This record gives sequence, structure tokens and C-alpha cells, in this order.
Amino acid sequence: MQERVVDIETRDGRMNSWIFHPDRPGPHPTVILYMDSVGIREELCDMARRIATVGYYVLMPNLYYRLARSVDIEADRLRDPAYAEKYDLMWTLNRSLSNTMVEQDTAAMLDLLDSDPASRSDRVGIVGYCLSGRLVFRCAGAFPDRIAASASVYGARLVTDLPDSAHLLAEQIRGEMYFACAEHDHYVTKEALDLIQSKIDAKAFKGRIEFYPESEHGFAFPNRRVYHKASAERHWERLFDLFGRTLPR
Repeated sequence: MQERVVDIETRDGRMNSWIFHPDRPGPHPTVILYMDSVGIREELCDMARRIATVGYYVLMPNLYYRLARSVDIEADRLRDPAYAEKYDLMWTLNRSLSNTMVEQDTAAMLDLLDSDPASRSDRVGIVGYCLSGRLVFRCAGAFPDRIAASASVYGARLVTDLPDSAHLLAEQIRGEMYFACAEHDHYVTKEALDLIQSKIDAKAFKGRIEFYPESEHGFAFPNRRVYHKASAERHWERLFDLFGRTLPR
């Protein structure tokens, strides 16, 4: 497998990003993996590798690049009073990002993909977890001609009252959208999911919401206390089915 780190020029600076793809000649169908609130770490790199090993080109950007090129946060310690400084850092980084900012970053990512002969970038897939669940929802509508498939895995703040809330572009989505939801998740409201389901039922876009029984927010991350193997493996099955059906090869 080929792995490298590149800097992507954006309007706000240089976004350090990780690229993974098979050794064999491309172009390869392409997936952008957006990080969760804890940031880029080896756990996420391993998840990107899992996607790449079955034939995909994977781009994983550091969305916190405006404030930090790297972070060192242990998610399982965030409720530890002795870890308060890191807890505050995570929320500072998290709240520094708007949907509009990541939409602009995604435009720069697509430019990078267009310039890389290893990537088949005409129609790409995107996947996001937690923080980035709402970001992929937004970008699916912001780039309808480029995003063939999107997966929001226990996405937080999918619907807000902000002017750039992800749901406001739902009618523009042309690709397929999948929402994987934990059974127990205080970051996602029933009202938000009901609103999204109403748009799916009205055929505003092609989408599906699926609940994962006995799981908690964060269930897909293998190094987390809340890791739920059965749900994690189901989410991989759903992702590979989605990308296999929608991304050109």
C-alpha cells in the first residue's frame, strides 16, 4: 500500500492530509474520510487503510489545521477531571469549525484529487464520524455533481438553526446518503432524525437511516471503551456496499 502526507492549500492555510491507496496502478475509486472530534490518530489511519486495502484511494484531512497540525487526545479520558485541559482543547477545536469552512476545505480537496493520477475523482464517496457526520451531510449537498455517496456515522448536530446547517442543502443531494445511528446517543435528537426521515420519505434525496441496536456513540472506533464489534463490522459492510454500488471503477 502507498501512504503519504501532503499539504493541501486552502484559503485559510495548509491543510495536512493523509493519502492511502493500493500499490497497483490507478486511478482508484476515491473516498474522503473526515475525522471525528478527537482528530487524526493511528486509529483513524488504520480505518483509512481498511478502506484502501479493498481497492480505494483514501484522503483523510486534518480539519483542525487552522489551529493545530496535530493533537494528542485520548477519547476515553475526556470525562476524567484530571484530563480537563485536553477536554477543553477538544471542544475549542470542535467549535472552531463551521460547515462553511469545511465546505471550502472540501473544494480544495477535490482540486487535489483532480491533480492526482492515482485518484478517480469524477465521482467520490465521503464518510464522516461524530463531528464530521454533519460535515459529509453538508458537503453531499454542496457538491452534488461530485459526491456519489455519503455516509454519516453517528453524526452530531445534523440539524441546527445556523444558516449553514447541513439539512438546508438536503434537496440538492444527488448521490446516495446513509445515516448510521447508535441506539444510545445523546448527541443526536429524535427531532433531527425525524426531519431528515421526512425529507427522505418526500424523496428530497435518496437516503436511509439505520439504527444499530445496543450501540453507543463512538461504536465504530476499535480503541474506544464504547467499541461494539458487531455494529462496527456492520458499518463496514454497509460502507463497502454503498461505495461498491456507487463509485465508478
